[in-house]
Amino acid sequence: MFEKVGQRKVFHGWWMVWGCMLVAIVAWSFALYGPSVYVPTLSKIHGWSVGTVSSALTLSFLVNATVLSFVGSTIQRIGPTPVMLTGSAIMATGLASMGRVNEIWQVYVAFALMGLGWSCVSTTAITSSLAPWFERHQGRAVSTALLGASIGGMVGVPVLLALIHAFGFAHAMMVVAILMVTIVWSIGLLVMRHRPQDMGLEPDGLTPRSDDASHKAHTWTRRQALGTIKLQTVMLAFGLALMVQIGFLTHQVSLLLPKIGESSTALCVTASAMFAFGGRILLAKFSDRFDVRLIALGVLIQAAISLSVSYFFLDHAWGLIAGVLLYGMTAGNITTLPPLIVRREFGSASFGVVFGLCATLMQIMSAMGPGFFGILYDLDNNYALPLVLSILINLIAAVIIISGRTKSAS
Repeated sequence: MFEKVGQRKVFHGWWMVWGCMLVAIVAWSFALYGPSVYVPTLSKIHGWSVGTVSSALTLSFLVNATVLSFVGSTIQRIGPTPVMLTGSAIMATGLASMGRVNEIWQVYVAFALMGLGWSCVSTTAITSSLAPWFERHQGRAVSTALLGASIGGMVGVPVLLALIHAFGFAHAMMVVAILMVTIVWSIGLLVMRHRPQDMGLEPDGLTPRSDDASHKAHTWTRRQALGTIKLQTVMLAFGLALMVQIGFLTHQVSLLLPKIGESSTALCVTASAMFAFGGRILLAKFSDRFDVRLIALGVLIQAAISLSVSYFFLDHAWGLIAGVLLYGMTAGNITTLPPLIVRREFGSASFGVVFGLCATLMQIMSAMGPGFFGILYDLDNNYALPLVLSILINLIAAVIIISGRTKSAS
């Protein structure tokens, strides 16, 4: 993984990758997977309906979406350290206050703060931080850093449940907030840097060249990028795919529980996160060698096949388990592929601006996922209809992503 620079030391970009992985672990553990613990716990403690508390989670996603464009452009302009430090402090404030709420409006404020802070330490922030540091190894770098998201999926919920059991909800959330600030601030101050040139280095640790293409890269404005078929196809394809993903992952426990029981459901969800980890490892290995749009095509088709397995074997435990595990393998890569495609097709000079815009629109679409699955389920008290439509949506997304492929994208 590490590569030597001048046979003396490790290129600092790889320390950035490992730092971003640690940031991703705590961010995904407590912001994406944590709500599966926060929502039922708050409902049980205060007697509020799950639906009411869940609506605060939707607000969190929407707040997150509104600021992603600014996060990308700000990191591009001033570097990741101020953004990550500020974001982790805001997120920690939301997490700590979650354990102290007494009124329902306070829950909305706490979740909104969590969503606002998460925008500064999630995919857009991590990929924007790494964009200036890699050219040849951009795929490996981003995929490796986002392995932290899969690790968060494996450890986040068990850690939260253990803390709550040991200290109670209020004190557990304070511990989580302290962990968040301690880890992210340590990485931000000790490891994160703006550009390799600031350290006398070049992307990938290569020897500086006066004619390096990175110094002549085209600079895109938001309007110019939004007018391209390349960006439009990435936003639409992955916005649809993420809408399905968030909806499916939100409802997979409800899908599995009646068929396989509580302990087997917990084991299956953990195994699904492990499959996502494996999928990201494969992407890290091959993404720098092949056209990432072709890889995306394969991932979206696999997602459709996985959902088909769940649909056709909806009444069979082993079929549901197989479908959930196969879909888990695609889940991490559906998150990782959009920044890889944007980075490769738009370059590093404008990545923060372009991907920040892209991530904003994708996040807005993905926020509709839980409601999409829930409303369709309520129509027939069955998951058959949302699964069928999700299969079709993934196939449509596959067609869209490949339609934006050009020779220059390979």
